[in-house]
Amino acid sequence: MNPLHDEPHAVHDVLGIGFGPSNLALAIAIDEHNARSAPENRIRARFLERQPSFGWHRGMLIDDATMQVSFLKDLVTMRNPTSDFTFLCFLRERGRLVDFLNAKTLFPLRIEFHEYFEWAAARLAHLVDYSSEVVGVEPVLAEEGQVRWFDVTSRVPGSPEDTVTLRARNISVAVGLEPHLPPGTALSERVWHNSELVPRVAELTKSGTEVGRVLVLGAGQSGAEAVDYLHRSFPRAEVCAVFAKYGYTPADDSPFANRIFDPEAVDVYFRSAPEVKQSLVDYHRSTNYSVVDMDLIESLYATMYREKVMGRERLRMRNVSRIRDVRSTADGLDVTVEYLPTGERESLSCDLLVHATGYRPRDLDGLLGRAAKLCLRDEKDAVRVGRDHRVEFSPEVTAGVYVQGATEHTHGLTSTLLSTTAVRSGEILDSLLADRETRVDPRPERATV
Repeated sequence: MNPLHDEPHAVHDVLGIGFGPSNLALAIAIDEHNARSAPENRIRARFLERQPSFGWHRGMLIDDATMQVSFLKDLVTMRNPTSDFTFLCFLRERGRLVDFLNAKTLFPLRIEFHEYFEWAAARLAHLVDYSSEVVGVEPVLAEEGQVRWFDVTSRVPGSPEDTVTLRARNISVAVGLEPHLPPGTALSERVWHNSELVPRVAELTKSGTEVGRVLVLGAGQSGAEAVDYLHRSFPRAEVCAVFAKYGYTPADDSPFANRIFDPEAVDVYFRSAPEVKQSLVDYHRSTNYSVVDMDLIESLYATMYREKVMGRERLRMRNVSRIRDVRSTADGLDVTVEYLPTGERESLSCDLLVHATGYRPRDLDGLLGRAAKLCLRDEKDAVRVGRDHRVEFSPEVTAGVYVQGATEHTHGLTSTLLSTTAVRSGEILDSLLADRETRVDPRPERATV
């Protein structure tokens, strides 16, 4: 039995919704604060995660794929280099520290970094309820009419009616991103988003299913990785990349461009006028959006050229093209591809269509329910968020909602990336502590607004 669930009227200082890297980093920051604080100064925290265990982009844990950020941008180092939750401490415990150093790289395997995340999450398992999907967030009125708490209801294993409600002064929303698909796309056994890539390929390989042709839509890193992985996984299949560009564009990971991901760059972006923010995003899109690591581009080109020389071309490109129609047939798919310069259309029969079309932030309004109506909005109807990542509410709301991952419009390109995750967790912790110093909680009413 969870001891916190035995106290239904206990109030948490912060309740995290989602337990991916962002809220995991926050949990570590809170745990470290509590370890050095007197009992009365500790933060009472809890996290709810709908998955049955920790998982981060499991569907793209390709065996040889590497991280695109330095291992020093782990869960803690940028905030507290002396923490025992660093990636290097993980390597030391696993007995691989010397081996990693000998590899002379800043970029670990993605599989290994996921293992690091799991290692850190396991150490904080006492703070997390897995298989707990949040189904409701309700503002709670105090006697004088202020909203000082939120009641968060989650569905737990068992029947759909089996729910638990926890009360919190603050919520940290870090529910990650959801797959983005072209309008009208229907996923199926033959039509995937690349977030399902690895398990889907494993299923087909295990069953011995013959794959003749695969189409991959998308010109970014995920699309190129999917093309490469499918080409290796199905050695007799033709793998065809479809995208509107003339060719894959290299990611700009040069030292000066990468400064857009520095913690100080968040301050610059936050203080900028809307037109300057848009300019910064436009100027530096090539660091993150629809771009590919140069090593992978060169590898794919070498493969395609080698096959051309040998007279068996399995890796093909349909560049400057778009998919216009997808129809299911008895034994596959008929996909209509348009060559944009001429408008010429070609019908390709294939077994699989993989959409490497990116991700988008999850709907905050749907998650917050009635509380979303109390959020202040900017001129584009986006939620206003303070520098401390706290949503701005109307005056009667003193309870807090911190947002991690859906703040590119206020905090810049690092919002959905790992680059400033550790620093952001420290900023949120500082805000929680400052808020608690000024808070005097009255007795709550049972009614909600």
